[in-house]
Amino acid sequence: MLRQRIITALVLVALLLPALFARAGWPFALLTLLMIAAAGWEWARLNATSSAAAIALGALLAAACAATLAGPWAAQAPRWLFTLASLAWILGGAAALRAGPAAWPRLPQALRLALGLLLLWAGWLALVQARGIGINFILSTLCLVWMADIAAYFGGRAFGRRKLAPSISPGKSWEGVWSGQLGVLLLAGGWLAVESRWGAGRFDSASLFGALLHALGPLLALLALLALAGMSVVGDLIESLVKRAVGAKDSSRLLPGHGGVLDRIDALLPVFPLAMAFATR
Repeated sequence: MLRQRIITALVLVALLLPALFARAGWPFALLTLLMIAAAGWEWARLNATSSAAAIALGALLAAACAATLAGPWAAQAPRWLFTLASLAWILGGAAALRAGPAAWPRLPQALRLALGLLLLWAGWLALVQARGIGINFILSTLCLVWMADIAAYFGGRAFGRRKLAPSISPGKSWEGVWSGQLGVLLLAGGWLAVESRWGAGRFDSASLFGALLHALGPLLALLALLALAGMSVVGDLIESLVKRAVGAKDSSRLLPGHGGVLDRIDALLPVFPLAMAFATR
């Protein structure tokens, strides 16, 4: 299993890094389009569609993303779109987590499918827009999610006492959440210190942390970072809730040793729209 995980991770890195650092934006947009289409197929499967319907919905999501690339939103999507997606994550996520796994299958299937596909599309668009702002911006946002996850894992193992959502993800604790938020604040401070020391001219864009500071000021930027770290946990919990509701361990077996695409991007999906809503005008 470990060997399989390492091989899959190396293949993913070999695909993602050239696309991310390409001079043009389309290789990254195309690669992530394929990944989000696979996530759409996984979402449909988790919500009790037939194999043919799941493939069709994944293809529909890919077509919607491709149409978006061909339109004016490819350059700059309106801020209200990311604000609306963020509100859907915050309000819908809170309602779903409060109701628990047992309530999920009782929602109309069409609503579950439509909401999931729309949020996947919005998350993909936010990811592409972040890449359009600059490598420094998208990398800092990715690192925020990864730091929140890593710090929460180790903080939870060391200090975890109070369970966060025992019926959904028994391993998560409130202490882990706070550790993740602390890790994000330390990351932001270190990133801003490097940017300040090296000078803005050495980077292709502001980082997420610099953009938040410029757009919101110190206090609101601090609160925004805490919110972003918290939403990475929400994304993880929502996918865990859906899998637990249907008795699935992974979203699929597309990524040997890692599960499915949704298993790898669940924490990114609410964070990128919220980051774009906070940091852009």
